[in-house]
Amino acid sequence: MTPLSTTAELARPENVLPLLDFAGVAVFAATGALAAAYQKQDVVTFGFFAALTGVGGGTVRDLLIGAPVFWVADWRYLAVCLLAAAAVWVIGPRTWRFRALMWLDAIGLAAYGVMGAAKAASYGVAPLICVVMGVLTACFGGIVRDVLAHQPSILLRRELYISAALASGAVFVGLKAMTVPTWPAVAAAVAVGLALRAGAILKGWSLPAFPSAPQRF
Repeated sequence: MTPLSTTAELARPENVLPLLDFAGVAVFAATGALAAAYQKQDVVTFGFFAALTGVGGGTVRDLLIGAPVFWVADWRYLAVCLLAAAAVWVIGPRTWRFRALMWLDAIGLAAYGVMGAAKAASYGVAPLICVVMGVLTACFGGIVRDVLAHQPSILLRRELYISAALASGAVFVGLKAMTVPTWPAVAAAVAVGLALRAGAILKGWSLPAFPSAPQRF
């Protein structure tokens, strides 16, 4: 096999998407470990928070679509979570790490909105439910993490967060319905989700809030 053909094989979606999946799990696991760091927890709690955040959304997705739970079938996912927790512990307090993880989380959020929708689609789930599965994959672990860490839930944040995952999944499902090839659909969907999340981080973008009742005098 020539180097060119080897590169082509590695670039195929079925070969690259699992690598992106591991990277996404690592990013979300690191955010869970950071939540434990904020609470000044011990190393065991670091690992627990990391694992729960890293695989939580995908676990719910797999149970709902009737798929084998991915981390039970492949131990490497849990190992990645524990390695991410260990990395956060070893790095220790750093002024830049929360900012870095915010952006890594944004990338993971956009990518997981797509990957969750794609896996649901591979099990013959209806398009609307595929989008919902993308949102669950990207957001559920973070919701549980915030509850356990006694932090304000991402559900209650005005800035765009869940909406970014929703947009990623919806764009991917819509483009695939129009028979757009996988890689262009993935790239466009991730770009849309990441752009929305970046706008929320940098500019405070948010959806309109429900108006308050007018005061009566």
